[in-house]
Amino acid sequence: MGGIFNQVGQAFVRAIPTVIFVGLLVFILKRLFYKPLGAVLQARRELTQGALVRARERADLAEAKAARYEADWRKARQEIYTSLDAARREALTTREAILRRAREQAEATVKQAREGLAAQAEAARAELVQSGASLAGEIAETILAGQGPRSGASEVHA
Repeated sequence: MGGIFNQVGQAFVRAIPTVIFVGLLVFILKRLFYKPLGAVLQARRELTQGALVRARERADLAEAKAARYEADWRKARQEIYTSLDAARREALTTREAILRRAREQAEATVKQAREGLAAQAEAARAELVQSGASLAGEIAETILAGQGPRSGASEVHA
């Protein structure tokens, strides 16, 4: 059993330069390779995170601008609808005024026409009464005289 310990001890003694070499290699790799690589990776991570943060900020800003533009768009549309509604109401008011004046003019024209027709009818009645009286007198004369109608009597109606 003593020989095994002796062999293990010799193996450890022979392994000491390898352990020192590996330790030195690890130290050198950490100093010259892993540390700069870690710094580059850390800087890259920070830049990536910073870019993501800036992208989120820009996205939030773009959303805010889009919301503001949408609100402005809705406000502009509402103003247009309001002005169109006011113009429509004004046009309806103007139309009603024009129709009212047209009705009044039509009523006045109809009233004048009725008055004119009434005056013409009255004049025609008066003429009929007058010509009826003169015709009645002529007919009575003709009957009493026994003569036919005079040639001038039919011209009275013409």
